[in-house]
Amino acid sequence: MEINNESAIYKTKFRLLGLSSIPGYQMFIFWIFAFMYVSALTSNFFLILAISICSKLHTPMYFLLVNLSVANVCTISVSIPNMLQNILSQKRTISFSGCLIQVFLSLWALGTEILLLSIMAFDRYAAICQPLHYMVIMKKGICIGLATGAWIVGMASAAVNAGLLLRLSFCDSKDINHFFCELHPLWKLSCSDITLNETMSLAADVTFTVSGCIPILTSYLLILRTVIKIQSVKGKKKAFSTCSSHLLAVSVYFSTLMYIYAKPSSPKDEEEYKNIAIIYSVIIPVLNPMIYSLRNKEVKETLIKLLWRKKNFQQK
Repeated sequence: MEINNESAIYKTKFRLLGLSSIPGYQMFIFWIFAFMYVSALTSNFFLILAISICSKLHTPMYFLLVNLSVANVCTISVSIPNMLQNILSQKRTISFSGCLIQVFLSLWALGTEILLLSIMAFDRYAAICQPLHYMVIMKKGICIGLATGAWIVGMASAAVNAGLLLRLSFCDSKDINHFFCELHPLWKLSCSDITLNETMSLAADVTFTVSGCIPILTSYLLILRTVIKIQSVKGKKKAFSTCSSHLLAVSVYFSTLMYIYAKPSSPKDEEEYKNIAIIYSVIIPVLNPMIYSLRNKEVKETLIKLLWRKKNFQQK
């Protein structure tokens, strides 16, 4: 039975199958992902707080890092709270409207994150290769404009791809083999022609991947060329230390994307996509603040001062 009219689409209920159908694993999954969600919220919050209160960290790089942390919080908040609620209530249903919102917010956060990482790569290029002109190239107005542009472009792309779901009709099966709503699992349930949806999604994927990869690769090639010319070992170490955190975060993020595009299709695609989704929607938001905190002396010092003040305040 096909659902054709728009009002019926909004009344459609889907069932999220989650990460496992084995009852004994449900509470184990709940506590693992609850811990990861709390860790992501806490670490990103402290990172944003540290950057906000420390005047030393009021630089373009850390302004962009605050935006990245906000995107990370959005990414993990799209899926995990709903998944945890479904486990506790033992109800896995989600409305079409709820699905649409999840798809939109997920695409928005992920698209924005890619653009922010590319802007941060350009920032590192300007800091290392153009140090005398850095504050002119990355002045406050330009930084705000670039970050705002990343959020607007990410939102526009997400709105188009999520909005195209409204033109689809859905058949009898309403089981989504995922722990939250994404485009590909929803397409598989559709009785409609999804050619336009796939084309627009591919266009967005290519646009974001190219606009992310090219600036990052170009920036780091120029950085490498500049670092090679530095005579002292201390100077080379200092140059690499300024971009090591960002390079590590980029490597984790883009290696996941490259795996999606490079791997051949197989019957186990649905399970693999779920595992990959855990990496970019859960693990990366947990890891990013740790990468930038543990590998950055100024951030570590600020966080230690924050925790020390909190401890002293509680003791009084």
